[in-house]
Amino acid sequence: MTSDAPALALDTFRAMLSNLAHCLELGRAHALELELPVDGWVSKRLAPDMYTLAQQVLLACFHAEDASSRLAGVAPPAMGEPDQCLDALLARIRATQARLDALAPSACTELAGERAIELTLDAERAFYLTGAQLVRDWALPHFYFHVVTAYDILRHHGVALGKPDYLGHVGRYIRPRAARGIG
Repeated sequence: MTSDAPALALDTFRAMLSNLAHCLELGRAHALELELPVDGWVSKRLAPDMYTLAQQVLLACFHAEDASSRLAGVAPPAMGEPDQCLDALLARIRATQARLDALAPSACTELAGERAIELTLDAERAFYLTGAQLVRDWALPHFYFHVVTAYDILRHHGVALGKPDYLGHVGRYIRPRAARGIG
């Protein structure tokens, strides 16, 4: 992975967070249509030992902002606590996107991919990676895990979601095919 890793990561975080917000809005519409409590989604989970929707959103936002901060050479944020209502989840996503936008210029320098990064595990152990390794091996896998799990929670609980909702940002690449072999 080259020095383009920081730009790739920030663009990915922004696009997928927008898709996640879209999925949450579809969850809201579904709840309203069925006259269910809109905020009932935040405590849903796939299995008893898995995190709730609120925790999945929190962790997706945290991994996006943590990696971007580290790439920019600034102190990473504290994780915070899971939100208790759907509007707060959406506000968290918007706030994360705004902070990513503010970090983008300093996080996308050529040196960010080579920056030495230390992720502390506990008092005795840490990960030591470059910025590019952080993006490839830590940030993007964790980020996608939590985004897709949030999607899965909504889907599992009856929200009509599909791949176009999860990957809504790729629609901008669809174009009519050029005529080939005609005349």
